[in-house]
Formats: sequence, C-alpha cells, structure tokens
Amino acid sequence: MALTDSSGQPSLAAQATGIEVAGTTPLRRRRVRPLPLIGRIVLWLLLIGFGLLFLYPFAWLLAASLKPRGEVFDNALIPHTLQISNYATVWDQLPLISWLVNSLAIAVLAAGLVTVSSSLVAFGFAYFRFPGRRFLFGIVLATMMLPGAVTLVPQYLIWKNLGLIGTWVPLFGMNLFGSAFYIFLQRQFLLGLPRELFEAARIDGTSYLGLFRRIVMPLSLPSFLIIFLFEFQASWNNLQGALIYLNGGSPSDFTVPLGISYAMTTFSPTNGGHGDYEYVMVAALLVTLPMLVLFAFAQRYFIEGIATQGRKG
Repeated sequence: MALTDSSGQPSLAAQATGIEVAGTTPLRRRRVRPLPLIGRIVLWLLLIGFGLLFLYPFAWLLAASLKPRGEVFDNALIPHTLQISNYATVWDQLPLISWLVNSLAIAVLAAGLVTVSSSLVAFGFAYFRFPGRRFLFGIVLATMMLPGAVTLVPQYLIWKNLGLIGTWVPLFGMNLFGSAFYIFLQRQFLLGLPRELFEAARIDGTSYLGLFRRIVMPLSLPSFLIIFLFEFQASWNNLQGALIYLNGGSPSDFTVPLGISYAMTTFSPTNGGHGDYEYVMVAALLVTLPMLVLFAFAQRYFIEGIATQGRKG
C-alpha cells in the first residue's frame, strides 16, 4: 500500500488509516476562529436593534388600541390615558365575530384544497415518467409569470356567469386546480423520497392513490404544513378578492381585511363618522392573533419545511 502520492503528501489510504508518513507535511484542518468579544457585542446589538425595529409596528398597534379617541395617533408607545374598555366596546361597534368566523372558514377551505390539489399534481410530475413531462411542468411554471391583473377580469366573468358573485366560492374555488408555486415546492420535496418505496408498494398491489395516501402524505407532512400555512396566511390577508366578490353584501358577511377597511370608512369623519379609530386598532390587533398562534404551534414544521424544499433526489 502506497503511503504517499506523487506530490509527497499522504495518500488517501494513509489518511484513512491514520498512518503518519515521515517526511510529509500533515494536512491541516482549517479552524473557524470565534469572533472576538467586541465583534459578538456588535452582532448582538445589531440583532436586538433589528428585532426592535420589526416589533415597533406591533407595539404601536397595541398602544393605540388602549388609547381614547383623541390620542390614537400621537405615536406614544405608553398611553397617557389607559382605556381598556375599548376591548369590550369593539364587539358592539363591529361584527368582529362574524368577520373572524368567515375568514377562518374561507382560509381553512382555501388552504386545505390547494394543499391536496397541488400535492396530487406534484406527485404526478415527480413519480410518473411520460413523454412531454418536462414540457408540461415548464408550462405550469410559466403560469407564475402571469400578473394577477391579467387573469382578474376573466376569473370574475367566470364566477359571474356561474352565479356565484357574493358567495364564498370564488375565494377558495380556484384552489381546486392547484397553484404553480406550491406544485413546484411539493415536487422538489417528493423528488427526495426514495423511489424504491413506491415500487415496493406497487408490487404489493397498492394503487396510485394508495401511494399518495400511504407514502406521500405521511412522509411529506412538513411540506404539506408549509403549503397550508402559506395559503392560510394569503387567504386570511386577501383584501382584493373579498373586495371584488363580497363587497356588495351585508357587512356581517365580510372577511377580516374587508371588515377592517369597512370600519376605517365608517368611522372616518369625512364619511359622517366620529373618528373612533381606537376600535379599528383593537380589531386589527385581535385579527392578528390567529396567525401568531398558528405560527407558534407550527413553527417547527414551518422551519423544517423551508429547509427541505430545495432538496432533490
């Protein structure tokens, strides 16, 4: 067994067995030097500073929700006059419960439908081998290049001809056909799964839908959750869709974003209101809590899903 190579350095065999060869220069591992104390202090100060910068809007909203009408926009993070009764009065001023229930139902339907439909399409692109597969997948990705304004009018005409304007269906119905972005993410995840699992299940007589239910769904739980979270957040904050399809109905049928916009208009002094924007701040703060709770409980899967989406087998 040769202990050195042509350059005089230890050979791979010598390195693997740990043999030191006389007259050769040992390979040195590069050490990562820790930051000095001053560097670590500067880094922590920057992190704390940026953290406080991102927390400032939420702190301002919390302070504004505890102020009386005349002090809402004074930019003080500590209210001069504490008015906790805003949180009790807002339920009488606005149909906040109806808005929350409507948004929650629509968001769950939209997120659940797009998660399943996108994953089924992604499974087809990841598992099956057929002519034109790459071309079709390229067309799916090309739809991501279309601006939303291009498809806005055709979609409205479709729902109008179906007689579904003023209902919830347009806000989640399009998710039945999947999303190009989510198809891409899920396909990348599925390509990292061992193909032998699917082949062994097929030999045992499992159907294609059985492969999806018994293999894809259990092993792809992080990617399923990341898609669900993304779409839930997008649906929860969807003002444009609600403004187009629900704006002509009763205020109690509004979603949270449309309801907040309605409250801003109702309380505006230029529209005959009294400027009671403290109730708008309370409502805005309360409707933010579901997203915070959802992220808190699903944070581990959220981070895991982000970290594994780029993996490819």
